[in-house]
Amino acid sequence: MANIIPFRAIRPRADLAERIAALPYDVYNRKEAREAVKEDDFTFLRIDRPETQFPEDYDMYAPEVYEKAREMFDQMIEDGFFVQEEKEAYYVYELVMDGRSQVGIGACASVDDYDTQVIKKHENTRADKEADRIRHVDVCSAQTGPIFLAYRRREEIEREVKRAMEGRPVYDFTATDGITHRIWVIDGAKPVERIRNAFRQVESIYIADGHHRCASAVRVSQKRRAALPGYTGKEAFNYFLSVLFPDDQLMIMDYNRVVKPGADFDESTFLEKVKEIFALEKMGKEPYKPQKKGEIGMYYRDDWYRLIINSMFYKGDPVEDLDVAVLQKELLEPVFGIEDPRVDERIDFVGGIRGLAELERRVHTDAMAAFAMFPTDIHELFAVSDAGKLMPPKSTWFEPKLRSGLLIHRIEESGQSRRSNRETVSGAQED
Repeated sequence: MANIIPFRAIRPRADLAERIAALPYDVYNRKEAREAVKEDDFTFLRIDRPETQFPEDYDMYAPEVYEKAREMFDQMIEDGFFVQEEKEAYYVYELVMDGRSQVGIGACASVDDYDTQVIKKHENTRADKEADRIRHVDVCSAQTGPIFLAYRRREEIEREVKRAMEGRPVYDFTATDGITHRIWVIDGAKPVERIRNAFRQVESIYIADGHHRCASAVRVSQKRRAALPGYTGKEAFNYFLSVLFPDDQLMIMDYNRVVKPGADFDESTFLEKVKEIFALEKMGKEPYKPQKKGEIGMYYRDDWYRLIINSMFYKGDPVEDLDVAVLQKELLEPVFGIEDPRVDERIDFVGGIRGLAELERRVHTDAMAAFAMFPTDIHELFAVSDAGKLMPPKSTWFEPKLRSGLLIHRIEESGQSRRSNRETVSGAQED
């Protein structure tokens, strides 16, 4: 069963939390990251993307780039911008987006649970992206961005979360993107034990977002296990930073597609080919958002269409029955010739957070058609993971995003630490 443990988080001083907290490192391209850190000495993005501290053409994977991340992190700790929890704790993390609240628990998950597939994945990782985060975690000796995990709701955990939220949060701020972030500390011996015991009853936990961060944490753990004389299995590097959400709290947004035709594409017969695959209904100029599974919105030549998937395309397979998989297999591959959407430059993916207007804009600029998808359901994700299979690329878009730098897990033992005079803080009530 799942081994989800409390830990002594390193976290920002309360008066600096809003300035330090940053969106995940991988939501920015290199240019966007440089722009985001301009004239901002507090944002944690400087540490998560340390190449921003070097000239634009500098090798972002050079050893000194990762050393710079460690240097800046150490300096912020020395300057008193961060504090460390006095006792091991769980952390209730609430995000509010457009009036909708979702609440998870910040904790550390077991590397062994990942290896034994108690913690399950639904997508593969890329070696180059893994290598970057492996070096970042290893050099900094810290996990700075939490992995987004999901589990099937348990009443015992929900009771402890609700009780903690009756108290005063240690952080309560609304970021510039309108997302509100609140964190409470649970460090009382009794509630900590109740939460840990409740997670021991959870059979499966699922990676919702953060596959590369998770895989990298596991690789660093394996490296340190092999290198440490007297390894016991209790070392901090055997666990990785996570926030775990119950299934009824999560919102998955649509992950849409825009496509370009190849050189030999015959556009004159395009709509006729679509009609051969799906039931096709012209919806007009107003953007059409699919209302249920089995519906796809298509924008083509200034008009919106509704595509209805024939039930015969659903085979009873958790992967093949995903709407994004049906679209790929039945239309994008045979009609557009897009065989591998991971590498084909004729397809691009647009997160639902950007809205349908972005699909229209792309068709008016650099694409021929756009496809608006109905969001993948969290239980579809669970089914794929339980079957030991992988989802097609860009099947899920989770919002809102967890912030980096709010909860940090140091993976070296205190006796090995180079830092001194670290401030400590106490947390919540005992029982």
